Amino acid sequence: MRHHRGVPFSRLTTVLVAAILASCSLSGTGRTAETSEISPEEPRARARDLQIVIGRYPPGPFNAITDVAGVKVGHVTLIKGEGPLKPGEGPVRTGVTVIIPRDDVWQRKVPAGAFVLNGTGEMTGLAWVAESGFLEYPIALTNTLNVPRVANGIISWMIKRYPGIGITDDTLTPVVAECDDGRLNDIQGRHVSEQDVIQALDRAAGGPVAEGTVGAGTGMVSYGFKGGIGTSSRRLPDEEGGYTVGVLVNANHGRRPELVIAGVPVGRLYDRDEPFGGQSSVPEGAGAVAREERPGGGEGSIIVIIATDAPLDSRQLTRLAKRAALGLARTGSTARHGSGDFMLAFSTANAIPHYPKDRTFSMTHLADTHLNPLLTATVEATEEAIVNALTTARTVVGRDNHRVEAISLTRLRTLLSLPR
Repeated sequence: MRHHRGVPFSRLTTVLVAAILASCSLSGTGRTAETSEISPEEPRARARDLQIVIGRYPPGPFNAITDVAGVKVGHVTLIKGEGPLKPGEGPVRTGVTVIIPRDDVWQRKVPAGAFVLNGTGEMTGLAWVAESGFLEYPIALTNTLNVPRVANGIISWMIKRYPGIGITDDTLTPVVAECDDGRLNDIQGRHVSEQDVIQALDRAAGGPVAEGTVGAGTGMVSYGFKGGIGTSSRRLPDEEGGYTVGVLVNANHGRRPELVIAGVPVGRLYDRDEPFGGQSSVPEGAGAVAREERPGGGEGSIIVIIATDAPLDSRQLTRLAKRAALGLARTGSTARHGSGDFMLAFSTANAIPHYPKDRTFSMTHLADTHLNPLLTATVEATEEAIVNALTTARTVVGRDNHRVEAISLTRLRTLLSLPR
């Protein structure tokens, strides 16, 4: 077992909880989240607030992808209705999360690279990222069937800011990554609208990032527990460059027995005092709330977005994206046949001009021989972001009364021998 150093309960946790609750308001319709469908339970906390310390590098001030200066994150969370599924109507347990690499990224593009560990899923726009070596618009995360509507939202938001797109300027191929939230959500309803995406982009900000059951993570299930959005960062010491690496994940992957936290096989130990998973399937109309059928039985997916202020080119960022797979593996995933594991990395250190007047432009480039600390930081931040997604997520009752429990922090403390 890794050593767990004492970390005091931080003021940041209070800020994060407030941000999570605030993010549950619905956009553009005057509706409000039906909070009864997110069950009251023990207070949620991030890994470090539980005194789980992963890796050797310290996090940045927010322990979030927004520790990379200029990066912004926005969510819109959609929660509505309860009971039996009515395709196209609800219940709704979904949302959208956006990451803006920098202001005016269209004119000042960021170098980028990507890696697909297992491709049962989709992240649009990767062909252009691979061909060009840069990213020139925000990234959006949502559910599988909402990809086209979310792409439309990004296009509309971009055209409003750059009216020449498609007329006197280039067109764009948005980067939209998906995970399937159909176990809890009326996914056929495609409830995330263009306006929801625009609102998420407009409200995107730096600073603390809401995690867990929020935005694109609202309906996600990970390792048989409630999953969703998680984030973490690492700050290298000055002698190793002083760079920051930030990671944001949408965790919807893994099976219960696979889960490992801080080197402990939590998934195998968690249910040892009761029948595995405590699964039950309650017939419709039985008046009881069912646990999610076959917890962790699906293959699932995960999206990993990596930001850094280190001066890396597209080739090096692709190498960074590959290392996120090792962080994923440290939590127990084996990237099963039916999983979609997509990693995208970008650097804010250089700006690639949109239409440079000169034939050449200069970019600072980190030597490969100094890359190792960044690779390690990526692995650590990815692992911790996944754990944060689990420990901050709240129990959700979704369509057909399917219930997905949040991991019990009380039980987790016991399994990891953490102080109360």
